[in-house]
Amino acid sequence: MSATQTATGAPTWLMLGASSAVARAFAREAAAHGHGVLLAGRDMDDLERQAADLAIRYEVPAAPVSFDARDHAGHAAFARDCAARAGGPLNLFLAFGSMPDQAELDADPAAAAAMVDANFTGAATLLAAFAPVLEAQRQGMVVALGSVAGDRGRPRNYTYGATKAALHTFLQGYAARLSRVGVGVLCIRPGPVDTAMTWALPKLPFMASPRAFAAAAWKRARKGGGDAYLPGIWWPIMTIIRNIPTRIFNKLDL
Repeated sequence: MSATQTATGAPTWLMLGASSAVARAFAREAAAHGHGVLLAGRDMDDLERQAADLAIRYEVPAAPVSFDARDHAGHAAFARDCAARAGGPLNLFLAFGSMPDQAELDADPAAAAAMVDANFTGAATLLAAFAPVLEAQRQGMVVALGSVAGDRGRPRNYTYGATKAALHTFLQGYAARLSRVGVGVLCIRPGPVDTAMTWALPKLPFMASPRAFAAAAWKRARKGGGDAYLPGIWWPIMTIIRNIPTRIFNKLDL
């Protein structure tokens, strides 16, 4: 089966930010379960190689799609194109984003604005563009990656955390809207995952591999929408962190 073929009636997962380690692993998980895959991102050479590998390895439809989160004006046309390519129910996996060092963001307002644009504004405008597609098909699943960093602002990454907090709130309303037509929305709040985003950081506790994270995300997505911390250990950890009194929290090196 060619890497450019589309499915007929079979579910398709659109991987947004498909070059990321987590998206790669989730794409393999979806393909292993017989679902078609559309790989969306900017590095078309990489996406073409991924698509060819998935098509051969799992014998499922797989194709690359050019995508830029900051091209807000093009999101509506992109959504329509992906729906046409899928040929069946479309599911979304939103994994794009960036996490520059907080000191860099403090020193460079343009860098901070670019991160906000990608992490939140681009995600919000993109999901808004896909809402009519999902409402029309009256089924499907949206899985979006938030972050435990969005649960409480910490000095070391509060600008990044703010973008994820905004995304969490957006997804709550988005989930309520789409629940009326049978579409599930799952906001996953990961702890640290061993990817390029965390390689420059010191060794972090409860770090998950992309493969283990993707398997857990797939299993949770099969249960439907809602909110989930992955790995699950982060639920009690973040419950404690959210409830530390401010006067104490501000003195901690978290």
